[in-house]
Amino acid sequence: MATYRAFEVTGARQFKLVERELTAPDVGQVRVKVETCGVCGTDAVAVEGMRADPSQPIVPGHEIVGVIDEVGPGVTAWHVGDRVGIGYLGGHCGQCDLCRRGDFVNCVDQPNTGTTVDGGYAEYVTARHTGLVRIPNGLTAQEAAPLLCAGITTFDALRQINARPGSLVAIQGIGGLGHLGVQHANKLGYQVVAIARGTEKAELAGKLGAHHYIDSKAHNPGAALRELGGAAVIIATAGNGPSMSPLVDGLAPRGQLVVVGASGEPMNVFTPSMLPGRMIMGSLTGTAVQNEDNLNFSVAQGVRSMNEVMPWTEAPKAYERMQSGKARFRVVLTVA
Repeated sequence: MATYRAFEVTGARQFKLVERELTAPDVGQVRVKVETCGVCGTDAVAVEGMRADPSQPIVPGHEIVGVIDEVGPGVTAWHVGDRVGIGYLGGHCGQCDLCRRGDFVNCVDQPNTGTTVDGGYAEYVTARHTGLVRIPNGLTAQEAAPLLCAGITTFDALRQINARPGSLVAIQGIGGLGHLGVQHANKLGYQVVAIARGTEKAELAGKLGAHHYIDSKAHNPGAALRELGGAAVIIATAGNGPSMSPLVDGLAPRGQLVVVGASGEPMNVFTPSMLPGRMIMGSLTGTAVQNEDNLNFSVAQGVRSMNEVMPWTEAPKAYERMQSGKARFRVVLTVA
């Protein structure tokens, strides 16, 4: 009987390295030999026991890159040996009302990799073919993994906005998401403002492509953005509701605040701030094929994540490193 190893988690932070039977993929699925898996803040849903039933073991991880080693019945577009990625959205069903209208991101019958189905803290993973992302030759597995979640989150948010090239676009938070958002905004032709607490990240923000830097600890970011003429768009990556609240007044008329960093704390917005046609919206992630656009853009424009690489056998330690906020800026587990 062939087996593979995986890190299961139950309860809160109860990791266990286990050996499982290696099974064939089901109809519409493929089996992937994992090479790398990024460690993401969303992994906390599984690791911290924020699932419906945390007593049931789950394998975390949704920034997966590997090679298909077996194809299940009914899969024709994917083949053994294909390099693929698997992100948080584990593959749309194609049958629900939202899928029928082309809204695959919000499919109601879509597994969440590493949260509702097993993820990539393992040597193998099985996934729906509709969730697979083709990995371009210009990216190594370690480079591609964080782009499958952090990268698509900021890239897709910027592709949804209504802003002309040269417009002032602000990226709030220069961390795991924001350091990619600054690169994306620069390569898309915007005047980029980086917003972070303190001056420590000012030099890095400039190297990443920011034209302006606002220290939100020393200045009201909304007022500072108004002095620059007002932002057409602000991408809020820092998962902190109160830090997002003053950003609204920094928008130009009809400007957009796009929230991509989840927070358990509410935003406070005064209704007069909305009267100039300002908009607040959220952006989750993108579909598998949009993720391919994201990866191809990254190859063409040289967008890369700053990674700390650790062996997958140290997954619990890697998760703690990510949660500490000390990583610069993504942690990637290498399996192969």
